[in-house]
Amino acid sequence: MYEQIAANKRKSALIFFFFLLMIFALAYAFGALTGMGTGGLVFAALIAGGMSFLSYWTSDSIVLAISRAKPVTKEEYPFLFNVVEGLAIAAGIPAPRCYVIDDTAPNAFATGRTPAHSVICVTTGLLQKLNRVELEGVVAHEMSHIKNFDIRVQTLAVVMVGIIALLSDWIMRSLWWGGRGRRSGRGKSGNLGAVLVVVGIFFAIFGPIIAQLLRLAVSRKREFLADASGALLTRYPAGLASALRKIADDTEPLEAANKATAHLYIVNPLKDIKGAVNKLFSTHPPIEARIAALEKM
Repeated sequence: MYEQIAANKRKSALIFFFFLLMIFALAYAFGALTGMGTGGLVFAALIAGGMSFLSYWTSDSIVLAISRAKPVTKEEYPFLFNVVEGLAIAAGIPAPRCYVIDDTAPNAFATGRTPAHSVICVTTGLLQKLNRVELEGVVAHEMSHIKNFDIRVQTLAVVMVGIIALLSDWIMRSLWWGGRGRRSGRGKSGNLGAVLVVVGIFFAIFGPIIAQLLRLAVSRKREFLADASGALLTRYPAGLASALRKIADDTEPLEAANKATAHLYIVNPLKDIKGAVNKLFSTHPPIEARIAALEKM
């Protein structure tokens, strides 16, 4: 379990390193083409960061409203509260608030900008169809998302995607209208500068697609990390593996889910499309791979 956790953290860090390389390549190209230097990068970071900060601050209330989730009390669902409170103690974080979606499809998600403002939301179908050890596995997975600050990690990824998209768009516009920096940039930097500008133009064309693929890769790695961290909390990986299998095999559609919220759930509630290319655009790893990783622990 410790090896799985360490490996997924390293892979997440490596993906963010590639994000930074792309941003610096685009910033250099934009500065060379327009003569703005690092000003374009700073401006893009401020715009993308400001927009993401607003969505990050209000994301939990928006997601709960979209999902039609309702807060519940311990008197209504004592079993759920006991599991949440026990695992919160094991994780060393404040107990998240509990919300329930009235839907027979089994699924769950966590949201909240910090552990102190966190929420765990489950469907009534999850409470009805899973046994205790399976429910503990699911709640431990969501508790791990909260403890690992995955909402913050995803927000950082969205900010980087926004910066790359803005810089890419500005580079293409400067090429269309003709940038004064294209001539002066070659004279000052020589052949190396020209090569870097070409690389930057390549990323301007393909950067937004690559950035989205990197963001989705971060999402998949954090799912693996939450699986491993959740298994560490319960000390019983088989419980989460059994829950994942039950949720994935359930045929009832989750009516509250949509493309905006699907990435939050423990199992993607939208219909999965098979194929290697489509997996690159998935927010979740294949269920078979997640179960196999849990069974090796």
